[in-house]
Amino acid sequence: MKRELSRRTVLRGLGVTMALPWLEAMSGGGGGGGVGLRALGSSLATAGSATTAPPVRMACIFMPNGCNYAAWEPTGEGASFALSPTLEPLAPVRQHINVFTGLTLDKARANGDGPGDHARSSASFLTGHQARKTAGNDIRIGVSVDQFAARQVGEGSRLPSIELGCENSPAAGSCDSGYSCAYTSNISWRAEDVPMPKTVDPAVVFERLFGSATQAAARQEQLTRRQSILDFVKRDSQRLQQRLGSSDRNKLDQFQTAVREIELRIQRARTEESDIPMPEMAPPTGIPRTAGEHIDLMYDLLLLAFQMDITRIGTFMLAVDGSNRTLPEIGITEGHHHLSHHQNNQEMIDKIRKIDRFYVERFTRFVTRMSQTPDGELSLLDNSMILFGGGISDGNAHNHENLPILLAGRGGGSIDPGRLIQSPRETPLCNLYQAMLERMGCEVHSFGDSTGSLPGLTAS
Repeated sequence: MKRELSRRTVLRGLGVTMALPWLEAMSGGGGGGGVGLRALGSSLATAGSATTAPPVRMACIFMPNGCNYAAWEPTGEGASFALSPTLEPLAPVRQHINVFTGLTLDKARANGDGPGDHARSSASFLTGHQARKTAGNDIRIGVSVDQFAARQVGEGSRLPSIELGCENSPAAGSCDSGYSCAYTSNISWRAEDVPMPKTVDPAVVFERLFGSATQAAARQEQLTRRQSILDFVKRDSQRLQQRLGSSDRNKLDQFQTAVREIELRIQRARTEESDIPMPEMAPPTGIPRTAGEHIDLMYDLLLLAFQMDITRIGTFMLAVDGSNRTLPEIGITEGHHHLSHHQNNQEMIDKIRKIDRFYVERFTRFVTRMSQTPDGELSLLDNSMILFGGGISDGNAHNHENLPILLAGRGGGSIDPGRLIQSPRETPLCNLYQAMLERMGCEVHSFGDSTGSLPGLTAS
């Protein structure tokens, strides 16, 4: 008896489990004219029931140290707004993005606690709660929006959520004016005192995405024979190809090519490390040489995790707030945090604008790739909500109102992008989070310091 291909279909082989991207056969489309699929035998496993539409995904990207807001803020209104100098790289994808003004993170303000804006910025960014000022173990902050969603809808995928980063940072101790390093190092919080640590090594992320691919025997064989993970599921893949229509076969080929390309980039990063003089410490494994390559690779892994439906919820810290990382690849040899305190020095301002634009360029590349990835009848971006921004507005002023916030994607058709959405000043950022949670299918009456669901995400 013929049946549709389940959304939970995976390829198995030699201890490796590989999820699949969305195929037409998963919604009864027959794979572009192909026949319906029969059971493919014990090696092709399915779990759960077939769904009729791709799920909605949500990711929150954190940009450190604020920005030069004068060069960030767009002009105009609605769909006719003009991109600012910093946001100019978004031009090819502006139809996919909403730009927000007026949103505020009040709980990142001192509110009587004195210095520590960087720690509060990252701790409050996704929680909307005030961090308890302590450098000890008695940390306290609220549950973050990603983990709120993961509790309700995360079980629909193998990983409830994934936490990525591009800069290692201490997990304990004092990092900012008496605030624990746990606050500066994490934006994702499972409970008020339990952060979800980020992973900065793309090789570790890749292994985590493939679950049982990390089993000792399979890993050892892969390292010994230098095989691709695709080699382990080759037999299942061939059997599946025979049952798919031409459109689905092309999608599967493109997907497997993307997997292999990421594997090769990770291998290149590991090979390059052997040529670099190392200090007397164990070097990280698989981390690219430049920040841009690292960021792009982590973005690509996030895309892959969404495409394969391994997870539907992710966070990504481009760097920790207060980061003094340099970016010599774009000519920035001074520390980012140092430059952010420019005191109106024009040379330093110009360098901050260059850093801001660099982060926007990397985000534009990610949005472009998401928009070019099919997902059912729409694109992966259309079925996602990708928030980009930070908890500090102007890095020199350390203010937390009128934050630099972007939102890419249509949320499965529930958002109209391509607009400047201007909210009254002091509108809680958590109002946007409440609106996003509703679109994820969560039951939510309020979130953090929200005062209601943010209106205006649809043009009508």
